[in-house]
Amino acid sequence: MRSPEQSREDNAKKKVKVAYLVSHPIQYQAPLLRRIAQEPDIELTVFFGSNFSVQEYVDKGFGVDVKWDVPLLDGYRYEFLPAIWDKRRTGPTSQLNYGIFSRLRGSRERDGFDVLWVHGYSTLNTLQGMLIAKALGIPVLLRAESRLGRKQNGALKQLAKRLFFSGLKQLVDGVLPIGSLNAAYWRHAMGENLPQFMMPYAVDNEYFQSRSREADLRRGDLQRELGLDASRPVILFASKLQRRKRCEDLIRAYLSLCSKVGSEPTPYLLIVGDGEERAALERLVSQSGVSGVRFCGFRNQSELPGFFYLASVFVLPSQDEPWGLIVNEVMNSGRAVILSDDVGCQPDLVTDGVEGCVFPVGNVKALTEALRRVLERPETAATMGGHGLKRISGWSYEEDIAGLRRAIAAVTRRLST
Repeated sequence: MRSPEQSREDNAKKKVKVAYLVSHPIQYQAPLLRRIAQEPDIELTVFFGSNFSVQEYVDKGFGVDVKWDVPLLDGYRYEFLPAIWDKRRTGPTSQLNYGIFSRLRGSRERDGFDVLWVHGYSTLNTLQGMLIAKALGIPVLLRAESRLGRKQNGALKQLAKRLFFSGLKQLVDGVLPIGSLNAAYWRHAMGENLPQFMMPYAVDNEYFQSRSREADLRRGDLQRELGLDASRPVILFASKLQRRKRCEDLIRAYLSLCSKVGSEPTPYLLIVGDGEERAALERLVSQSGVSGVRFCGFRNQSELPGFFYLASVFVLPSQDEPWGLIVNEVMNSGRAVILSDDVGCQPDLVTDGVEGCVFPVGNVKALTEALRRVLERPETAATMGGHGLKRISGWSYEEDIAGLRRAIAAVTRRLST
C-alpha cells in the first residue's frame, strides 16, 4: 500500500493535460505551441476547427491567395475536430465541430483533460467547448485580443454585452491577458474578481533576431530588386492594405515631407502587403509624381525579416488595431517604430521618444513630424531601435510560459510555477 507522500509524488510526476481549442492553425501561434509542448510536466493537445490555413487559401484582408511558408503543425500534438460544417474562413459561425465532448471527458483507453484553454469567445466552437468543459467540471482559461474601443456603443448593445459577459463569466475560471489594454478590457467586461494571468502577445524573438542577422547577407540583393540607393534611409509599412490600417495617412505624411523640402525627400517608402486599398493607394502615389515609393505586394513570413533589416523606421498608423504582432517582429530587428495611439501593443512596447514615436490616430501632421523627428539624424533611429530590441527581449515566450503555468497551477493545484 502506497503512503500519502508517495501518492503525492506520483501525482506531481503525472503531466497536466491541457486542451487548447482554436479555430485553425495560425502562423503566429505555431512557435509558441511548440515551446509549450517542450514543458516536461504539461501534455498539450491542440484541437482545431478547420485546416484551411494549412493549404493555399484566399485571405480576405490581403485579397490574394496565401500559403504560409513556415511550419504550422510541427512540434506539438494536434487534432482536427470533425466538422458539421466548415466555411473555410474565420468568423463566429464559420465552423461548427463535434467530438470535443468525448475528447475532454476521456475514455477507458485515454484519460480526459485537466484544463481547457480557448482562444476567443465569440465563435460557436469556443462557446460550445466552454459549455462542455463546465458540464464536465474542467476549468477553463480564456485568451483573446479584445480591448475597449473608442466608440461608445448604444444602450441596447451595451445591455446585450453585459448579459453576454455575465453568462460568459460563469464558464471561465481565469483569463490570460495579452497586454495592459486587454487586461483592462477583461476587468471592464468580467469584473475585478476574475483571476488574470498575464500571457503577453509575443513572437518567436529568437527566430526573428536570427533571421535579421541573416538578412544582412542578402541586403544588397533586395536593394537591387527594389531599385534602392543604399545611402538613403527607408520607411517601412508592412500590413494588409485595408482602410483601418490607414496606409493612406502614411503616404500623405510622406508626401508632406516632399512638399516641405521642395522636392522628393531622401527616404524611400516601402509598402509591403496587399488588399482592397492597393489600387487607390497606387493612384495617389502616381498622381503625386514622387518616385521613392515602392509597392512590394504580399510577402511571406520568412521574407519579412529582409524588409525589416532594410528599414530605418517602421510605421503602423492603424485605427482600432487589437495588438499588431508585426511590431514585435520589427522590434526584434532593432528598428525604430512609429505607432498611432490606437494600436493595442503601444502602451506595452513603445514609449514616445524611447523606442520610437506615438501620434494621434488619423493626424497626418503629427505623423509627418514623427517621421521627421526619427529620421532627422541617423543616430536617432538607431538609438530608438536599440531601445526597442532591449524592450522586446523581455516580452517573450518565456513570459508566456510563466503566465500559463501560473494559470494552470491556480485552477488545478497540480503544477509548480
